[in-house]
Amino acid sequence: MKEIFKKWNALSIVKRIIVGLVIGILLAVAIPKQAAFVVIFGSLFVGALKAVAPMLVFFLVMSAIAQHKAGHQSNMGSIIRLYLLGTFLASLIGVIASFAFPVSLTMAAGVDSISPPGGVVEVLKTLLLNVVDNPVKALFNANYIGILAWAALLGFMLRSAADTTKLMISNVADALSNVVRFIINFAPLGIMGLVFDSIATSGIESLMSYGQLLVVLVGCMLFVAFVVNPIIVYTQIKQNPYPLVLKSIRVSGLTAFFTRSSAANIPVNMELCEELGLDKDNYSVSIPLGATINMAGAAITISVLSLAAVHTLGIEVDLATALILSVLAAVSACGASGVAGGSLLLIPLACSLFGISNDIAMQVVGVGFIVGVLQDSCETALNSSTDVIFTAAAEFKQWKKDGKTIKIPK
Repeated sequence: MKEIFKKWNALSIVKRIIVGLVIGILLAVAIPKQAAFVVIFGSLFVGALKAVAPMLVFFLVMSAIAQHKAGHQSNMGSIIRLYLLGTFLASLIGVIASFAFPVSLTMAAGVDSISPPGGVVEVLKTLLLNVVDNPVKALFNANYIGILAWAALLGFMLRSAADTTKLMISNVADALSNVVRFIINFAPLGIMGLVFDSIATSGIESLMSYGQLLVVLVGCMLFVAFVVNPIIVYTQIKQNPYPLVLKSIRVSGLTAFFTRSSAANIPVNMELCEELGLDKDNYSVSIPLGATINMAGAAITISVLSLAAVHTLGIEVDLATALILSVLAAVSACGASGVAGGSLLLIPLACSLFGISNDIAMQVVGVGFIVGVLQDSCETALNSSTDVIFTAAAEFKQWKKDGKTIKIPK
């Protein structure tokens, strides 16, 4: 038994996750009732990650800013510009694909109890209120915008603190990182439970009636992941971008696909940035920030589902309105984490641009919940892996200027 565990631990986390995935699928198909107990593994895994992620982000960001040395090279400006550019281009791809492959929907009901935001002003208001949220409440509710704001403020104030104080904060951050590494070792069990739950409760058949919509949504996300993002990276580093892109998707995107939470995947991204040899002062801030504003997948979801409603109702859309939708979807996506329900509840906001009533828009949200088993997984995988890709691209660009060689570990 000891030898088996030794060989199991020698496998990479990706290979172990694949094993858990296969076992979860087999159990869900062959003995769903007898193996129902495995669902608890998925709940425990995601719950543990979500529990530790807010504290981890808080202490990592605070520690990184507190220990930042004056004159130290920072790429945060470049990273934020890449985040915003990537989100806008993803939204634009969603609009173009919706015109090239128009989708008509069979509306779904059952979402009357959900209240979407009333407009862009309300989304921005929610974001600003989250910034000044009580720090304890922000940690309790996993309000990452508030967590980032308070961590940054305290970090700046602690830059003049004693070295022993900074060391204590750094030690807490390191301890939380070790807790996360311990939890990540249970990813195969967690993913086995998550996959089993998805197949056993929803079934693959429930997605078939919305096949064309899923093809457009997932197709756009794959296009952004394997075409748009590599082009953006190439403009930064002027060399083959695919080693970085493929590694980020394999390590970050795979776990994010199954956990379906950008916040829970922050620790995975932090470890990947460390493996890539990136500057901790940068990625300890940019990765949590990316989980808040780098929302390419959410922008695609908002664009595609909104235009699906437009095509269903036979509304004509001109080029100018389509461009406005791209901008609106990108801005709304950046605020998705500050709105209960995520990207789907921002669809009525985009639909209002075309005069579509809230009742109809909320039926589109219902469709979104139906396809969410696959859509949300792909969306989260794209969002989370792109955080690492753009953080690395910005730093690699500086490496090229400094004459350093870029090597992507396998």
